[in-house]
Amino acid sequence: MRIVTTSEITAEAFAPYGEVLAAPATNPRQDQAGRIQNARPAARANLALVRSDPFDRLMPLRRLEQHRHSNQTFLPLSVEAYLVVVAPDRDGSPDEDRVRAFRVPGHIGINYRAGAWHAHMMTLREPGVFAMLVHEDGTEADCSFAPIAPLTLALP
Repeated sequence: MRIVTTSEITAEAFAPYGEVLAAPATNPRQDQAGRIQNARPAARANLALVRSDPFDRLMPLRRLEQHRHSNQTFLPLSVEAYLVVVAPDRDGSPDEDRVRAFRVPGHIGINYRAGAWHAHMMTLREPGVFAMLVHEDGTEADCSFAPIAPLTLALP
């Protein structure tokens, strides 16, 4: 089984997949903190609450997902820390040779760009809740899944 070691998330390392959403450095707010994408006029914004389980209950990881037409934003509401698994696209599928995993502190959100391959949300130790924003129209085009060779995550 493949093992992917997690690293601490940085804006630079995560940039190919989206934006890291951290508190503004100056008052009062940070506009355009993440790029909102919706390529389908009939798709509506869906603000959902998502409960996530600790990663050790969800291993091995066997698939990644992609929202081809919309960004997907996760803002932790009651989360100590969580793990993000991403992969670049290779001919319409995740590039399994370039899977990356990041540890994210619970006070930082993430915004996946449209088309970024990623795993479901996984907390580090305890279950947690996220606010999630994505544009959906209720069709199969909302989310694509791709199987991957089983992998597990190792913490540094």
